[in-house]
Amino acid sequence: MTIMTSLSPRALSAPESGIVQVVNYARNREGLIPLWVGEGDLPTPDFISRAAADALMAGETFYTWQRGFPPLREALVRYYERRFQKTLSPENFYVTGSGMQAIKLAIEAITSPGDEVVLLTPAWPNFAAAADLSDARPVSVPLRFQNGKWQLDLGRLEAAIGKKTRALFINTPSNPTGWTASRDDLEAILVVARKHGIWVVADEIYALYYYLGGRAPSFLDIMEEEDRILFVNSFSKNWAMTGWRVGWIVAPPAMGQVLENLIQYSTSGVAQFMQRGAVVALEEGDDFVNANVARARGNRDLFCDALIATNRVEKLKPDGALYAFLKIDGVTDSRRAAIEIVDKAGIGLAPGTAFGTGGELFMRACFLRDPAQIAEAADRLRRYILAL
Repeated sequence: MTIMTSLSPRALSAPESGIVQVVNYARNREGLIPLWVGEGDLPTPDFISRAAADALMAGETFYTWQRGFPPLREALVRYYERRFQKTLSPENFYVTGSGMQAIKLAIEAITSPGDEVVLLTPAWPNFAAAADLSDARPVSVPLRFQNGKWQLDLGRLEAAIGKKTRALFINTPSNPTGWTASRDDLEAILVVARKHGIWVVADEIYALYYYLGGRAPSFLDIMEEEDRILFVNSFSKNWAMTGWRVGWIVAPPAMGQVLENLIQYSTSGVAQFMQRGAVVALEEGDDFVNANVARARGNRDLFCDALIATNRVEKLKPDGALYAFLKIDGVTDSRRAAIEIVDKAGIGLAPGTAFGTGGELFMRACFLRDPAQIAEAADRLRRYILAL
């Protein structure tokens, strides 16, 4: 028996990220404009980093609360009052080691081996992979793409629900499509979940990146106290904290001990000095977030307008999130095209094949970067498209 054949089938089946494949191909390529991963080019603001550094130097390096540092959970209460007009309790919040861990723990809390989780695709690939690693089967329901716009097919979503379905995973605004559920969409989804007695795992990480005014509609706007909804979120996008790996779950207080146990046996909690930085992000970071959203909106217009003008890209401007998901005439293999675009245009894009059913012919570009870089990337990509 070799080392590899002695590993568990579950571990061996974990897929390589289709995004990381392209990143690894061209990492550190001179002159490359990297639009492939979901982060901007700004470092964490000084006022956040300084709070964490001060706490570190002050000796906040011991074990801390498994559910999260109380001042952070209290700051999350105030954040939701301010941004979502929703009054919650500190007992609704559980701090995790990233939004990714929030997703993994949510799946572990509500599924057993052999259960199914229905998700809308194209989708960020980590959710389906996390379900697989928990021995739950992800079931894809493609969004409809028509006239450059993504739409929910509610009938198709409900038809995918079977006896083994335990949850719906709903990411809105969506990575990678930018599809953003309307309040009516959310109400219809919640009716379906209630009818079948299943959970909703709501990934609303991009709720503030909404380009029709205000924030995106949320399940928090319509839910009742008894609804089975877990919200997963992260500090990564709003406050330029992708490398910090700090996230949170919003859950019914009755689940508190279960979630605390899952945190205990995975990471045993997030470092307290990092949580100090997260507190300051919530309490003092609104101006930074608002500027980041305005920057993303301007870049969305700049990038999408340039490519739509080629008449070779089937795309409307996304209503939310940080991505242009492009269907380019002549591209039939998005992974091969991503490599070619690196070599010929000096732009890093994520291939649509990484995002599951319905994404195969698309390319994802993250536009949260310096506007001058976005303008240059749009021009390079425009010239590449016109030369096809």
